[in-house]
Amino acid sequence: MADRGLDLEPSLNALNSLILGRPVAVVVAFLAVTAFLVGGIGMIQTVEDQSDAFSEDIDAQEALDAVNEEFGATFGDDEESTQLLQDSQNALSKPALLRSLAIIERTNERAELRLTDATGPATIIAQQLDPDAESYAAQRRAISRASEREIQTAVRASADSPGFQALVSEDFNRQAASAGASITVLTHSFPPEGDNLQEVQLGVKEIADRSDGDIRVFGLGITNSETANVIGDSLGIVMPAVLGLILLFLIVAYRDPFDLILGLIALVMTLLWTFGFIGYAGIPFDQNMISVPILLLAVGIDFGIHIVNRYREEKGRGFDVREAMTITNSQLAVAFLIVTVTTVFGFGANLTSNFEPTRNFAIVASVGIIFTFLIFSFFLPSAKIIADRNRKRFNIPSFGSSPLATEESILGRALPAVATVSKRAPITLLLLFLVISGGAAAYGAGVDRSFEQEDFLPPEDLPEYIENLPDPFAPSEYTAAGSINFIEDNFAAGNDDQITMYIEGPFTRDSALESVYRTTKEPPDTYLTTDNRAKTTSIITVIDDYADRDPEFAALVARNDRDGNGVPDRNLEQIYDALEASPAADRADEYLTDDRRAIRVEFAVESDASQGEITADSREYTEDFRYAATATGTIVVFQAVTDLIFQSAFQSLFLAIGLTGVFLVGVYWLLDRKPLLGVVNVLPILVTVAVLLATMRVLGLSLNAVTATILSITVGVGVAYSVHMTHRFIDEYTAGASTDTSLKITLQGTGGALVGSMLTTSIGTGALVLAISPILGQFGLLMAVSVFYSFVTAIVVFPSAAYVWARYDQGGSLRDWLWEQTNSTPQFPSYDE
Repeated sequence: MADRGLDLEPSLNALNSLILGRPVAVVVAFLAVTAFLVGGIGMIQTVEDQSDAFSEDIDAQEALDAVNEEFGATFGDDEESTQLLQDSQNALSKPALLRSLAIIERTNERAELRLTDATGPATIIAQQLDPDAESYAAQRRAISRASEREIQTAVRASADSPGFQALVSEDFNRQAASAGASITVLTHSFPPEGDNLQEVQLGVKEIADRSDGDIRVFGLGITNSETANVIGDSLGIVMPAVLGLILLFLIVAYRDPFDLILGLIALVMTLLWTFGFIGYAGIPFDQNMISVPILLLAVGIDFGIHIVNRYREEKGRGFDVREAMTITNSQLAVAFLIVTVTTVFGFGANLTSNFEPTRNFAIVASVGIIFTFLIFSFFLPSAKIIADRNRKRFNIPSFGSSPLATEESILGRALPAVATVSKRAPITLLLLFLVISGGAAAYGAGVDRSFEQEDFLPPEDLPEYIENLPDPFAPSEYTAAGSINFIEDNFAAGNDDQITMYIEGPFTRDSALESVYRTTKEPPDTYLTTDNRAKTTSIITVIDDYADRDPEFAALVARNDRDGNGVPDRNLEQIYDALEASPAADRADEYLTDDRRAIRVEFAVESDASQGEITADSREYTEDFRYAATATGTIVVFQAVTDLIFQSAFQSLFLAIGLTGVFLVGVYWLLDRKPLLGVVNVLPILVTVAVLLATMRVLGLSLNAVTATILSITVGVGVAYSVHMTHRFIDEYTAGASTDTSLKITLQGTGGALVGSMLTTSIGTGALVLAISPILGQFGLLMAVSVFYSFVTAIVVFPSAAYVWARYDQGGSLRDWLWEQTNSTPQFPSYDE
């Protein structure tokens, strides 16, 4: 007798007898664990600034941090400052200036807002009008008493003040004394034990909102507050929609109120266990985590439908409640265990990611899947036994006790038809699938990748259906994305349009500045130019601007400019000393270090050039400088993150596929001595991933901080469909049924359950498109598509692979059969003979 491998049936039957023989004890134990884990939910903390977590330990970010520490910032320290953004027909008019000062004054009156300084056009112009106006009240009086002509004169005079032009929009007109927008920076002082920047900025926002005018408040605290609100608002909108859709389809799938209630209880327990684990483990809840409950619901629905559907099949054969459930659990336990392990591989593969949020997602999702397995393998069957025994005891009728797909149903007739097509030309179909997959993978490899701070924020304009939601679903107010867009559209200091070049000197040598100036000639194509030179802002710019305002300093520069090009090339220390003693000292500090050994040069770049092009050009450009130069800035940092996202996505994918393939080959060798079944099992999911990648590129969706996990997740979730198909097929096949019969039973029974699972899962996960955050919507769409593809490939690809495998397993010459297939009318031989 041939070795059929490890026979788990006696062990599983014994385990089932032990567990299902005490259903009440099992249910009580699970409810006790649930009560314990619920205590962890209150410990969950949300992430405030998620984008920073993706740039940690990246060289470009560390370089940028070093630059920010060594040089003064244009708008002050982001960690301790608030920005008042004024959008007006003329932000330098008398009414606009008074509105700005009124908010500053009211902020200063509230001690808890910890205002220590305010710098903006209004404060600068007020002191131009009255140099003795030190207090904000005095400054407001100076503006209030001045005539429009006096204010215009003060604006023109203030234009030469240090930092003034950085605080007004690019449309600033000195002659007309006008600008369409302005920025006022409020600086706060916090005690060493910690700050409450978020509360402070929300307090300033409250003042601005009560004021009549055109001023919005922006800062890190508000951005963090809105990022946290996105999580709560998204869950508040998505989860009711998901649960509603799932409930609708579960009603159709279960068709019995008692089964429906039990299935829902098991799903809720899965979520409670997972959220409790998050709280007890101290793992922060960020936007990546929003997809976790959706994924767990997907797997839980799959398990629940299979249990109930298979149980009904056994009941239909005449078994009583416990016998039917024991047989069901014995047959499904191995499949569920395989699905759980492969899903953990798919989710857990993200532990190799370079990013902590992705690794946290991998941990929580993997643990959640294990919880799902335990609850649906032990709690649900036990609860089902208790419920059905009491139904029988109290003579409660059954409402829908037949499987989803019977021979009389449309599904029962349609699904097995796939095997008929596969039987006629399995090799041809497999080759076709491989060609399609190869082409899709090659095309999909060019999928876009991106990383932007705005990815984690709601769009500036929310869709109307979200804006008009009634309480308690109505979203919070979101202003951060609009403020970021406002700054980028109106001010020259937008980080998204510049590259920071950190150049190490020393810069006291006579030729130091001259060498930098020479290198700005003929810059890369992605850099903006003026007169064939890169458009830059540097210590050279500061020297030139101050020379235009101060004749004495201009003469000093001219005496030390041997070639007359405006760039001093000797006695640089003397020029730096003069700058430090001048009103331009603060601005000079932004571009020259205190020890004068390094400078910062800001290069303006083409706004329509890609991050990749700009970063590549910048890194190559550093080689042209005489001194050691490092390219950094937001563009370079985000491109480095983008590259790592792409790398991590495919690294996790290959790891998930590799672990899953090795595991399945090993499992089928161990259980049935048929290792090639593992390859048959993996084939549909390979097709799914390839086509999903191509679909992403067709739809213009990119791999970003959230969607980068979709590839390995597809392996984890999608392989469940082919596992169920393979396991049911081999059960019937090894029991003595022919290939045709085995596939018919598999497609009709398991295939019918997969239809219900696919509909509930794809529509449930697809509800993420309702999330406020756009990248969560993209993730939900891709998740729904991947589930649908997984179902289709399991139904369509698997039968062809099964026919080819069966020919090999039955000892026929696969080579001879291939010859027959290619030289005769395609007709698969009967396996019944």
